Amino acid sequence: MHPDGTISEPGLANLVDHLLTTGCDGIVVGGTTGESPTLTEAEAARLVRAVAARSKNQARVVAGIGTYDTAVSIHRAREAEAAGADAVLLVCPYYSKPTQAGVVAHCVAVADATELPVMLYDVPARTGIAMEAPTLIELAGHPRIRAVKDAKGDLFEAMSVMARTSLAYYCGIDELNLPYLACGATGVLSVVGNVVADRNAELIRAVRSGDLDSAKAIQGSLIPLVDAIMRTSQGAVMAKAALAGLGIIPHATVRLPLLEPPPPHLQRLTDALATIAVPV
Repeated sequence: MHPDGTISEPGLANLVDHLLTTGCDGIVVGGTTGESPTLTEAEAARLVRAVAARSKNQARVVAGIGTYDTAVSIHRAREAEAAGADAVLLVCPYYSKPTQAGVVAHCVAVADATELPVMLYDVPARTGIAMEAPTLIELAGHPRIRAVKDAKGDLFEAMSVMARTSLAYYCGIDELNLPYLACGATGVLSVVGNVVADRNAELIRAVRSGDLDSAKAIQGSLIPLVDAIMRTSQGAVMAKAALAGLGIIPHATVRLPLLEPPPPHLQRLTDALATIAVPV
């Protein structure tokens, strides 16, 4: 974003180019960990349209469309489909704490509203409730519900659901990328990947080839950066700071209630970036 909080088109284009260059095969637009709650509907659709045009089919575009209002989520899903999204990311309804039956009804209603594949987003630390295993198993029966971004951190549950469904699991906790992949996850949806998607790609390849020693070495090399981005101010805040520091985006501006990181957090980030070579 520009310092006045408006969307920076050059910054967006540079970021998409960076992600494609570093090996991303999917780009999430408006993920809820970032600033999507501060985007207007017009801005959200505009971002999807711009990313889809810039990526030129080199990466799948996944639009974050979930809210705690089913009707609004349906509308946003349809807007994303019209804007060129390849799939939608649907977070568990937050704050209102529906029953699990309500979660199922919400997700089915959104999945029925478009022809796009749906990735569920299970992140109880933010939403206040989890998508329980029976709920995930039931939702897996829907022909368009194909995947889960799992930020719950319960590896046994994840393995249990994978064993009983065809859902593709994606790790949504950067600190646990390696164990999730080792347990059968398809890939990662990574905040830190905004900076080092190439390392995540190497990690996935190492696990798939059975080279766990290399996988452990890659994950170990990323620990300082994961710590600096995910365990200081806030993931999206710190990822923007890293991208701005590397010259990929022009500004690290965030919209309230998020704030740019204080000097001690920036120093931790600078020190972590110094330990790895980041493609720019």
